[in-house]
Amino acid sequence: MPPAEPVAAVPSPTDAALIAAWQGGDEQAAAELVRRHARALARFLAGAGAPEEDLDDLVQETFIRAFRAVGSFRGQCRFRTWLLTIGGNVLKDAHRRAKRSRVVPLGDDVRSTDGDPHERAVAAEAEKRLGDGLRRLPRLQREVFLLRAQQGLEYDEIAAALGTTPGAARVHYHHAVKRLKEYVK
Repeated sequence: MPPAEPVAAVPSPTDAALIAAWQGGDEQAAAELVRRHARALARFLAGAGAPEEDLDDLVQETFIRAFRAVGSFRGQCRFRTWLLTIGGNVLKDAHRRAKRSRVVPLGDDVRSTDGDPHERAVAAEAEKRLGDGLRRLPRLQREVFLLRAQQGLEYDEIAAALGTTPGAARVHYHHAVKRLKEYVK
């Protein structure tokens, strides 16, 4: 029996190819873009202060806006960078709407009962301090920090997404890290 021929891996299409396919009517291309980027977008939004219960709606709204405006995407940055920028704007809009409406918080009646209670308490306290610290950062420092630390973007991509320079992005990141270390102590 002759040895089996190796099967060459088919490279995944680039985001640009998927965008072009979607614009040509391929709904599966849009689904692939969502599959590729939704998790990173949700992490970014959560880190930027989005309430967990609103994450799915904010991610969906971001993709709706992105697909409506995809014709304006010029490829000057990665698609994910552009998408995260739109997500940041969606979150800002949601915060503005929330300020105008009165919300009555409900109690936390249901808690997780697994794991060591001391470890859960320590982790919850650290997470709370980090979240509080992120909320206390100026908007630009918070966004630069999340794009760099959470999403792994380079400073030139961050600069393109936020309309600043790579040098300014570095400075904002440095200041954000310094302040967060102070807040988390």
